[in-house]
Amino acid sequence: VALFSSRSKSMVLGELSRLSRPCSPQDQEKPLKAGWLKRQRSIMKNWQLRWFVLRSEALYFYKDQDESKAQGCIPLQGSQVNEVSAHQDEPGRHLFEIVPGGAGEKDRSNTGHESFLLMANSQSDMEEWVRAIRRAIWAPLGGGVFGQHLQAIMSYESQCGPQRVVPVLVEMCASFIREQGLKEEGLFRAPGQTNHVRELQDVFDRGKIPVFDSSTDVHTVASLLKLYIRELPEPIIPFSKYTQFLSCAQLLSKDKETVQFSFELFSSYCFNVFLDMNMSFG
Repeated sequence: VALFSSRSKSMVLGELSRLSRPCSPQDQEKPLKAGWLKRQRSIMKNWQLRWFVLRSEALYFYKDQDESKAQGCIPLQGSQVNEVSAHQDEPGRHLFEIVPGGAGEKDRSNTGHESFLLMANSQSDMEEWVRAIRRAIWAPLGGGVFGQHLQAIMSYESQCGPQRVVPVLVEMCASFIREQGLKEEGLFRAPGQTNHVRELQDVFDRGKIPVFDSSTDVHTVASLLKLYIRELPEPIIPFSKYTQFLSCAQLLSKDKETVQFSFELFSSYCFNVFLDMNMSFG
């Protein structure tokens, strides 16, 4: 019995040594995401169901939703998150891993750190967790643009580059579509290449800028732009500007004589929405 107890204690200590200490989340910070996940223990390789809370600095886990003290946390700075294919003998598992220290698949063996393996309830839930964690990792470095408020994006980009009136992603997509897609049938209706859209999203979320060239599918770029707008936490016309937007729309519908003037006024208004953001948060 003594031998078993000693061994169990060493196994627990080994398990805890993989987790960051102390695990004290900032109570004033609103969680980025929360939900149930299963985590694989490093020693026993069994699965534990835990309540996970994602914050900007770490992914915390609790025994249940009502606990205020975290059992542990997975640090995110310099880490990488990847989807993991389920083993052929165990299909239907929706797995992803967090690799510490920015180690990728090729050089993981050189880091001396094991990855943290997690399992979601469904494919869509797993994809949401992966996107949310990637945003948390890359947002401080200028990435994680999908799902971020326009104000935050404009504020960061104004500090790290030339003054703009729209985010880099929007400017790049709009310019490419204007040059390559105005005569394309089904623009913004026909879907792009799903895998390529996801690849481009990952590039932007990592704080990098992809290259659009003659081989880039215009429908893919249009789908990327639609995805970006769809994931904005607030509509592209902010709630605070809704009344002004509605007034412009009503002017457009009055009569033909005011259409040209109203259209110019509406265009000027939309331009100023982005300009106000840039000036206020830059």
